[in-house]
Amino acid sequence: MNRYPVWKYAIILVALLVGGLYALPNLFGESPAVQISAAKASQKLDATTVTRVEESLKAAGITPDANAITLEGLSIKARFASTDVQIKAKDAIQKSLNPEGAEGSYVVALNLLSRSPAWLTALHASPMYLGLDLRGGVHFMLQVDMVAALNKRAESLSGDIRSVLREKNIRHSGITRNGQTIEIRFRDAQTAQSAKRVVQDQFAELGTQEISEGSDVKMVATILPAAARKVQEQALKQNITTLHNRINELGVAEPVIQQQGLDRIVVQLPGVQDTAKAKDILGRTATLEIRMVDEGTEARAAEQGIGVVPFGSERYLERNGMPVIVKKQVILTGDNLTDAQPGFDNETQEAAVHLTLDAKGARIFRDVTRESIGKRMAILLFEKGKGEVVTAPVIRSEIGGGRVQISGRMTTVEAADTALLLRAGSLAAPMEIIEERTIGPSLGAENIAKGFNSVTWGFLAVSAFMCVYYMLFGIISSVSLAFNLLLLVAVLSMLQATLTLPGMAAMALVLGMAIDANVLINERVREELRNGASPQAAIHAGYDRAWATIIDSNVTTLIAGLALLAFGSGPVRGFAVVHCLGILTSMFSGVFFSRGVVNLWYGRQKKLKTVSIGTVWRPDNTQQTTTN
Repeated sequence: MNRYPVWKYAIILVALLVGGLYALPNLFGESPAVQISAAKASQKLDATTVTRVEESLKAAGITPDANAITLEGLSIKARFASTDVQIKAKDAIQKSLNPEGAEGSYVVALNLLSRSPAWLTALHASPMYLGLDLRGGVHFMLQVDMVAALNKRAESLSGDIRSVLREKNIRHSGITRNGQTIEIRFRDAQTAQSAKRVVQDQFAELGTQEISEGSDVKMVATILPAAARKVQEQALKQNITTLHNRINELGVAEPVIQQQGLDRIVVQLPGVQDTAKAKDILGRTATLEIRMVDEGTEARAAEQGIGVVPFGSERYLERNGMPVIVKKQVILTGDNLTDAQPGFDNETQEAAVHLTLDAKGARIFRDVTRESIGKRMAILLFEKGKGEVVTAPVIRSEIGGGRVQISGRMTTVEAADTALLLRAGSLAAPMEIIEERTIGPSLGAENIAKGFNSVTWGFLAVSAFMCVYYMLFGIISSVSLAFNLLLLVAVLSMLQATLTLPGMAAMALVLGMAIDANVLINERVREELRNGASPQAAIHAGYDRAWATIIDSNVTTLIAGLALLAFGSGPVRGFAVVHCLGILTSMFSGVFFSRGVVNLWYGRQKKLKTVSIGTVWRPDNTQQTTTN
């Protein structure tokens, strides 16, 4: 009657092993670290940089642990024993990699890294991410300049109107932009009417109005309110995407970048303790420009260092340090680029980057390439006002359809890096930091201790009550509660969820709710014993008949948790994640696991006379029986 088949015990054993394995990394904690990344997205870190870091630490008298300095992805991470050594190491590395008076080529920031051993990391077993309130870090509130975004859009539209009127052969006396309005002057009303029809037909986001000024006519075009809101939304989304691209290069675990209100962005960088470097990271936004290479005699002489740069051109360096003279006139910017993916040239099978342009960019690029076959075109990336030539290929034929291929002298790794740079884009509108807050690791450690104590004392109090009131069944319930906590931590770690203080509060709440299933089962078993059922029958009926009630109560609570998860944000969402996962794990541990333990203990006894479930009160003559 009360026997589990072997496969059910196998499931419990597998769950126990997997849960213990993936919960284990959370016991090792985090070590202070210094993280080095390139200040320019096109700059690379290699073994030579690692050697420079080691030499700088040795010169400062700092000896890191074995294998403490590693090159991981796009950054170098050096772990240390204490925060005091971490700060000294950061200063030593900063002086070595970024000498005073020289341009900062590297970003050196304080961070916290997991101490998990390599064999756990190889199994993809990682600790839970800790939120800003537990781990410490920096918090920024950024205000997006929406007026600048609208002005930028109006400037772009004024250029488009100028091109369209030229194509339609409609003459005007001048186009000027005044804030977010575009003013176009005409010498007669008939020409103004023709231009108005063209603008209304091709620029649906503009509203037009005509004003007579003597014999001249002025047409004022204004961005419509609905279009203005769309521009603002797109500017906010593009800024968030760009921030994601830049912060991900630093390797910050679980950064929070989300919209707040209509024109604000919240950025949280857990583990990063250096506010100045965090600001530097946020400012690392690139601007893409496509220009033609100046191939005149003076320009070629200037490239070789013989002459001066001709008027109307500028000198920039390629990745390999070779100078390139490019014209100042900008053909296209990153605003016209919709996608960039690495690939291969279909003809030569060389590594290449495939670009996709928007409609306006495709039209301009087609015209330029048709007129410039055999000439070089330079793709420049500007960061912090300093430009660098990413590549300068030769135009082989007219390129239409908005599909552009960059190839020649690139490896597959360089092609992937170039595609990443071009996708990163630039800010659609400038931003200003209006609020900044730093939470130190000591305060985070204090919050962790308080949260851990609340969960621990809650678990001990519940377990003590269950053991006293239900005796052996209470002990089994406490074991299943511990198994539930293990599973919950393991699932959160496997999902790489972010644990915050509200999440720890939800974990403590889950303990109280999880034991409710065992209380229902134990009381049902007592009720069957009071009605005169045999111990084996009482155990069987107790678990079977309590299951429906447990399902109902947990499903209704789960619905409330899903509502919090769907409509909540920030701390509320963190609470809801732990709450919902805790309900699922408690149903498994409270019923499936605890019944397996009870069956293992009592199911093998054929002539079972009593069970240890505390005092069973009988309704007749206030008689009571204590079963031991």
